[in-house]
Amino acid sequence: MKNSRKNRHLNRLLVVCVAILAVAALVAARPLSGSVTIVNNSNREIRNVYFSHVNADDWGADQLAESHIAAGQSHTISNVTWDQQQLKVIGEDQDGCFLSTVVASGTDSTWTITNDTVADCGSN
Repeated sequence: MKNSRKNRHLNRLLVVCVAILAVAALVAARPLSGSVTIVNNSNREIRNVYFSHVNADDWGADQLAESHIAAGQSHTISNVTWDQQQLKVIGEDQDGCFLSTVVASGTDSTWTITNDTVADCGSN
């Protein structure tokens, strides 16, 4: 009698643990969403903005479409959905130089570009 009662308790405990792990896996697999505001406090004109995974060069489509972010202006990209905790944001200026930063996914983030923001202009 004691063993069968003990086994039932262990079975219930096992079921509860499996259920908790399943819920945790579902929550972790959900895409994270938020917004990214780019504040251009530089003398550059940002013509393109791309998103990428942090440690990959898997850039997506241009997020600015036909617009740009002039010096002194800002632009918010809303409803950004991402599958990881961090998101790399890449900006391209009028000279074809690239600037980037990493922001947290699932939050409303702000990236401020200044004249001191390091730009990758290739081998030029």
